[in-house]
Amino acid sequence: MPHTALPDVQSHQDLRHIPIREVGIKGLRHPLRLRQADGAVQHSVADCQLTVALPATQKGTHMSRFVALLHEQHTPLDGAGFEALVRATAIRLESDSARIRLSFPYFLGKTAPASGVASLLDYQVCLDGHVAHGHYRYRLQVTVPVTSLCPCSKQISRYGAHNQRSHICIDAEADNGLTVEALIAIAEAQASCQLYGLLKRSDEKVVTEQAYDNPKFVEDLVRDVAGALRQHPLVRHFVVTSENFESIHNHSAYARINSHDLA
Repeated sequence: MPHTALPDVQSHQDLRHIPIREVGIKGLRHPLRLRQADGAVQHSVADCQLTVALPATQKGTHMSRFVALLHEQHTPLDGAGFEALVRATAIRLESDSARIRLSFPYFLGKTAPASGVASLLDYQVCLDGHVAHGHYRYRLQVTVPVTSLCPCSKQISRYGAHNQRSHICIDAEADNGLTVEALIAIAEAQASCQLYGLLKRSDEKVVTEQAYDNPKFVEDLVRDVAGALRQHPLVRHFVVTSENFESIHNHSAYARINSHDLA
């Protein structure tokens, strides 16, 4: 029997004349290989969202092509490789606009400050790339767990001060040369103390005393991180937030700075 081509319904003309800014897939989990700042390759699993713009005249997009593009990605991703993937998506889907968001856990090795014992600490990362009419925009988002110690509690208490784990979140629009490690380092440097996956008793003494000597309100955290981001040559715009999971309240302390609001 002669081969009969199946109809391509997505390519049919749509008569409603309503364009769609973003259409595609989300909630797809896919293995990911990432190029670290030191050149090593890290494996992770990403929650993926891939979309394109659909013109008013076209009925639908080709959903399977998004998955195929991820499946064909064999080279470990860095900033430049991610941009290439976003641009390839626009070309493959025959659109003038494409966006990819990849959210995944990212692990870095940590060395305890006194014992030197090694461990891993996980961070949440999101790569967000968007190309429209050839112009590319890149956003790198990281969530960094840290320690914060309350300056007021330290000032008024005779026996110590309350401290808590905090999440500093940085959402930076930047040159694609900006690395995950660079943003993590900025956040950890501005905290009362950084976190570690494994500590011995000698290390607990060091980090406890370091936090006590470096108290920070949630306001201090976001201001200090914002100040460091303003000085970074690859960062164009940013939003920084901090949520302090208070140890003496059943609620969090929270602060947010958007660089567009700064003079």
